[in-house]
Amino acid sequence: MRSLGNHVSVRLGLAIILLAVLAIAAPHMAFAQSCSLCYTQAASSSQRFIQALRSGILILMFPPMCLCIAVTLIAYKRRNQFHQQ
Repeated sequence: MRSLGNHVSVRLGLAIILLAVLAIAAPHMAFAQSCSLCYTQAASSSQRFIQALRSGILILMFPPMCLCIAVTLIAYKRRNQFHQQ
């Protein structure tokens, strides 16, 4: 039988491996966002369309950024909750 500490360390190891694989794969996904069709469409557009595209990007970035900040703050505030019990 495995002890509880061994089980936790196995899960932690798997989580680290998963994060490493995602970190290695992330740059490839970032390069895919600069496809030639999107670049051509944006380059041939009017200034109004380009400004709308920039505004749309900022608007789409705002909710995930707020969510990440909220999760980080909650984790920071509760970081010692299990040690105090």
